Amino acid sequence: MNKLGNYITGSWINGDGDGQLLYNAVTGEPVATASTKGLDFQSILHYARTVGNPALRKMTFHERGNMLKALALHLRNHLDNFYAVSYQTGATKADSWVDIEGGIGNLFANASLRRKFPDDVICIDGESHNLSKNNTFMGTHILSPKEGVAVHINAFNFPVWGMLEKIAVNLLAGVPAVVKPATVTAYLTEAVVKEIIASNILPEGALQLICGSAGDLLDHVNSQDVVTFTGSASTGLLLKSNANILKENVPFNMEADSLNCIVLGDDVNPGMPEWDIFVKEVRKEMTLKAGQRCTGIRRIFVPENKMEDLWKAIATSLAQTTIGNPLNEKVRMGSLAGETQRKEVREQVQKLLASSQIVYGSLDSVDVVDADANKGAFLSPILLMNEKPFASKEVHEVEAFGPVSTIMPYKTMDEAIALSKLGKGSLCSSIVTADHRIARKYVIGAATHHGRILVLNNECAKESTGHGSPLPLLVHGGPGRAGGGEEMGGLRGVKHYLQRTAIQGSPTTLTAVTNVYQQNAQGKDPGKHPFKKYFEELQIGDQIITEKRTITSEDIDRFADLSGDHFYAHIKTTDFTGTMFEQQVAHGYFIMSIAAGLFVDSYELNPVLLNYGIDELRFTKPVYPGAEVYIRFTCKEKLPNDKRIVEKPEDFKRGDDIEKGIVKWLVEFFDETDELTGVATILTMVKKLKQ
Repeated sequence: MNKLGNYITGSWINGDGDGQLLYNAVTGEPVATASTKGLDFQSILHYARTVGNPALRKMTFHERGNMLKALALHLRNHLDNFYAVSYQTGATKADSWVDIEGGIGNLFANASLRRKFPDDVICIDGESHNLSKNNTFMGTHILSPKEGVAVHINAFNFPVWGMLEKIAVNLLAGVPAVVKPATVTAYLTEAVVKEIIASNILPEGALQLICGSAGDLLDHVNSQDVVTFTGSASTGLLLKSNANILKENVPFNMEADSLNCIVLGDDVNPGMPEWDIFVKEVRKEMTLKAGQRCTGIRRIFVPENKMEDLWKAIATSLAQTTIGNPLNEKVRMGSLAGETQRKEVREQVQKLLASSQIVYGSLDSVDVVDADANKGAFLSPILLMNEKPFASKEVHEVEAFGPVSTIMPYKTMDEAIALSKLGKGSLCSSIVTADHRIARKYVIGAATHHGRILVLNNECAKESTGHGSPLPLLVHGGPGRAGGGEEMGGLRGVKHYLQRTAIQGSPTTLTAVTNVYQQNAQGKDPGKHPFKKYFEELQIGDQIITEKRTITSEDIDRFADLSGDHFYAHIKTTDFTGTMFEQQVAHGYFIMSIAAGLFVDSYELNPVLLNYGIDELRFTKPVYPGAEVYIRFTCKEKLPNDKRIVEKPEDFKRGDDIEKGIVKWLVEFFDETDELTGVATILTMVKKLKQ
């Protein structure tokens, strides 16, 4: 019998004793045992903090992002092996795709986020603030990686995605992880971790795996650590209440299974595309992963005059779902993750039956293809109906974590909103409607009780990722019963693993600390025009102050004719009484163009390849004819620009073979009084010296 390994303190180690027996969810045959008995959990955390954390903290955000990209590419080469193991968990190919390739997709998505960070070990968070009259004292916020470890305790329904969507974020932040998957499907997580470790892409100590009980792990976490949990609300509460977590004020993020709901707008009738979209969405969410998803639809709210038509349409759709061995191509729904889960679902349905009735499916029998319904953890989809949702507490409190959902009526949209809130907080809710006014009313009314709301209609249905699909760039979590936590969400998720610190000092000092030029800091003499420098030669703070140029009324007229912008303020014959201006004023974009003419000052070929864009352009003072403008031009920040990987010759574009980086420049516009008239950040693509 295969015994799952624990990858800890740099080695694969088996726990003591026989361990917990794990089964093939389809055949009921034993596949492995798992044990963590005898492991020193305090040493595991110490190893992560003293070996993995320093190694990751030395890397920049861009280096860590490229590490995630390399890992995703590596894992993609081993999909066949992962799928073969995943079938044993009862997952169909579609189920496995969501789990495995969805998880790898999280690595890619977070790798791309590196472009939102500097090529540094810390980053600035938000705006900087001038705190003094003479511009000598300022403040800003920085984010730096915590010095602890991320402890991830995951649920059984997504043994790959559950791990990868979490570690992608903490690794990008520069924090190592200890992953404890649910034991029942840990053999799939172990298969993926084996490939991760074998790749040697992550630094040692960046990832550890424990397959089995978490023992006294949480008794040894401290305030620099972060604990995340995905699973049942009751287990989450137990873990969150750990005395050590409370004493040490350890950040604890909980994402709990919740009573998610879907609402059909009362504008939708049979024959409309939205009717079919609704039925299809319910069927998909009930049968994907055999309904064992934390985001699965548990409550279905429909207009009371459409109840019968809808439950019959859903039942007809469910009847077309082939259940059985996921290796059979005809099968669209596999088994639950194990017999324990099947028993628990049946028990929960019995509680729901106190106020609801089954209108489709059976707790006792199910027709399966290419499998034994008794040996495998198979269960029929169960559609229940509750006709008095305001008088029934069970349907808003009891979750059957499987292919089970309850349909209920509502009279008005206000009632639908109120019913959605009776679940006391969910991860997600959906509304299917073709009426944008109904969509707005539901979103505004229900948003306080749901972490994510999907509005489905015929416009977006084909490309929608669906009710139950959390996305790397959007937050995943929810209030109340859903755990009160938040994960993923792009940059938001990364910041959970970073310490925010306010720093104060002179602009020049904070420029040196942050490696980003702060306005009013002392500039550096670049020695030669900055546009003649290669990427590696440029230094933060390289600065030039240009000659002055007098703005004339004729200049403004010509720019108006050239651009077609004849806004009244730019016309000299305008009566300016009652306006914000004293006389004809220069176009802001004309001043921006003049600025470029003043600071470029380099006409031969040079390392600047192109203008990449303008950020944060502001015009702060009107410029009138006769004003003398000049520019202070400063190297603000330098960012890598990875060479595009071209797999096919026909995809090659000019410049793909050039090593280059992105340089941000602070452009400040002044007039003859030395007052600031405008400010912008421009970006240029600059060639590297080393090709």
